Amino acid sequence: MKRERKIFGIIGVVITLVIPFFLMLHNQNNHLETDQSLCPFKMLTGFPCPGCGITKSLVYFYQGDLYKSMYYHVLGPFVVLFCVGTIVLLLTELMTKKEYLNGLIYNKKLAYVLACFLIFYQIVRITYFIENNTYDSILKESIWK
Repeated sequence: MKRERKIFGIIGVVITLVIPFFLMLHNQNNHLETDQSLCPFKMLTGFPCPGCGITKSLVYFYQGDLYKSMYYHVLGPFVVLFCVGTIVLLLTELMTKKEYLNGLIYNKKLAYVLACFLIFYQIVRITYFIENNTYDSILKESIWK
């Protein structure tokens, strides 16, 4: 069972890395900057959710534009590093049949720190978003146009 979960984990991480890569290959005319978001939260409210922008961030990271990558989501480049590290870790665990870094991966304190960071980041993003958008432009981001 643990072997299957690790294989599914590797597949999930690879998909996380590959989808933005294919979007990057098909990003002629920068349609990613103008297209409607597919985020259900943003479509309903007009406001970005904590994960909004990760895909665009990865696309621009792949293109080598670190500024735009960080603009769309500050954690985008770290997602790439995390995914690559996860692939290496899970492949190593599958080959050696040993578990590594479980104390770090399943650490509640680390999870709380990351959650607090995301909450703080989201508050800053929403504040910035409200300051730089009119009510009409926020409404255009939603399905309630």
